[in-house]
Amino acid sequence: MSKTMIIGAAVLLVLGILLFLKSTKKREENGEWSGSLQWGYLLMLVGAFGLLSVLMSFTAVLLLFVLFTGIAWFIHRQKRKNSAQPDDNHFTDYMSGFFPIILVVFILRTFVAEPFQIPSSSMRPGLIPGDFILVNKFAYGIRLPILNNVLIPVHKVERGDVMVFNYPRDTRVNYIKRVIGLPGDVITYKDRTLTINGKVVNDIDEQKIYSYQEQVPNLGKIMIQAQQQTEQLGNKAIEVLKMPQQPAVILEGVHSDFPNREMCSYYPDSSGFSCTVPTGQYFMMGDNRDNSEDSRYWGFVDDKLVVGKAFLIWLNLGDMKRIGTKIQ
Repeated sequence: MSKTMIIGAAVLLVLGILLFLKSTKKREENGEWSGSLQWGYLLMLVGAFGLLSVLMSFTAVLLLFVLFTGIAWFIHRQKRKNSAQPDDNHFTDYMSGFFPIILVVFILRTFVAEPFQIPSSSMRPGLIPGDFILVNKFAYGIRLPILNNVLIPVHKVERGDVMVFNYPRDTRVNYIKRVIGLPGDVITYKDRTLTINGKVVNDIDEQKIYSYQEQVPNLGKIMIQAQQQTEQLGNKAIEVLKMPQQPAVILEGVHSDFPNREMCSYYPDSSGFSCTVPTGQYFMMGDNRDNSEDSRYWGFVDDKLVVGKAFLIWLNLGDMKRIGTKIQ
């Protein structure tokens, strides 16, 4: 979360507290609580949600709010059972109303589908910045919230899947890449040729020129040209970009401390690398092969970090024609 969003959440929380303190705590003649009291509760909830999201994952915050409002809902329900009078406790009466809404959001986001916005050009040409996508949360099994262990297996992760996962170096951040290596695979990328378990992944059509604009720090927007090719990865034909002018791996950007670092070796001339995927983990790469910060730099993705399988573009305000596009 950016500093601006943190400040905004803090401001909402403070405004909510001030409204709460200044509001009357008695019902009005129409039986409703005062508008200032209701707005105070709402702003405090939104502000607290935003600030807690800095300290823990979105799912963890949702679960905390489900429990918090669920307790208020239970107390409110018991009071209504034992008395014909309305619940005169403004806290339990008002907060209990949030419980069903937050519970539905939690269930949908945790077990069904989760929205995600493409933040960079690492998955071009298939996915571009500005794409809002949906992620299937049960594609790889029903998982236990927070711990993310598989409770009910559904499908296994397949080579070539586009997967959203928690970034291993900061699990509060979600990344999206393509699954290149499964547990036990040997992945080699040298001179822009991908090899999996000793078998070269061949291009299945001629190269095309793909151009796009990229926002570069201190330089502004620049035009980038890449070679677009179609690769046959397992049973999937995928579009990838390659840049002959770029090194296959920037050695200065490789983290030396990622788990199982000894499973990877890098060519000293920056022409490529080779990695053996450990048990229970995956090797991820962007489709924009030479412009992607991926497993070659920060290591493998543990199965417990899997969020789900990307399957649909549901919105792009800059290009409405992309809406409804299936993710290959």
